[in-house]
Amino acid sequence: MALWVIRAGSHGEYEQQFLTTQRVYLTWKQLNYDLRQISTMAELRKLLKKTYDYSVGALSNYSGQIWAFYRKMDRGDWVIVPSKLKRAVCIAEITGEYKFDARAEDPYYHYRDVKWIATDIPRSNFDQDLLYSFGAFRTVSQVQRNDAENRVRAMAKTGWKRKGGPPPTPLPPGKGDENEVEPEVADLEQLAQDQIAKLIITKFKGHGLARLVDGILRAQGYTTYISAEGPDKGIDILAGQGTLGFGEPRICVQVKSGDSPLDRPTLDQLLGTMQNVQAQQGLLVSWGGFKASVDREEAIQFFRVRLWDQKDLIEQLLAHYDRLDEDVRADLPLKHIWTVAKPEGESE
Repeated sequence: MALWVIRAGSHGEYEQQFLTTQRVYLTWKQLNYDLRQISTMAELRKLLKKTYDYSVGALSNYSGQIWAFYRKMDRGDWVIVPSKLKRAVCIAEITGEYKFDARAEDPYYHYRDVKWIATDIPRSNFDQDLLYSFGAFRTVSQVQRNDAENRVRAMAKTGWKRKGGPPPTPLPPGKGDENEVEPEVADLEQLAQDQIAKLIITKFKGHGLARLVDGILRAQGYTTYISAEGPDKGIDILAGQGTLGFGEPRICVQVKSGDSPLDRPTLDQLLGTMQNVQAQQGLLVSWGGFKASVDREEAIQFFRVRLWDQKDLIEQLLAHYDRLDEDVRADLPLKHIWTVAKPEGESE
């Protein structure tokens, strides 16, 4: 058995196709050719050279990924699909052989059938060394370092919770499989956000997360009321525009700091509380994300409620960081840096 990472597009544009069709795809555009007809790496490189204008380095990189997808993967292997739409990890088990559909819409020609094991595991549940391997720019890669496969399979037995104790000592670069992720092809932005997420949950545990959300709303120009720690009757924060908070919109906020996705009853509770306090809009913040039953309500409640998961919260934090109160910034010391957006060798 093996553990693989497959990206569903640079911006998560293929995620819904992966999830709804119960498949993982090799999303190389214009590659409308049955790879089962290719039996050697040399033949594959010849096909790619004919199809694309790749450099020598990119040609070697891409051919290795494509070869792994149709020749190395096997039934029973597990696949990690990091979600770009949420701060979550999706995991599936491969149930079928490589298949090719010439009539499919580009780029869904190549696929393997899978069974989704979980589609909403918070990234913060995983140790940093695993997140590093998950954060690849490569579309397809095998993860072998630090006993990754056994650790992930063990998490499945404990409700996706980490075992106690520190993670294994990471192996140095270059000691893994030829398809393993190296530092220069890691998604540095995602890795940075993983570090910020871990700092947030360390500094703002429990009711502290409501304090952080309160700080972001005040940085956006709202006057707020925040409930004291303890039973809040469904009200963590109330926010309104203007010096005294009497302006509109009037917002009722519920903040959940647990690491499990929220289900529909929590959203229903917020909607009821909004009526009780005469709030026009609601904001539901869930560090552990949301189950599909809540996601399905997002469009229906668009003009009444906003949903923030880890990804949304961090985006709002970064967007308004310079206007946060000094005590919040002291707990979250961050620095803005610049880096290359798309290293050579990234696919798609």
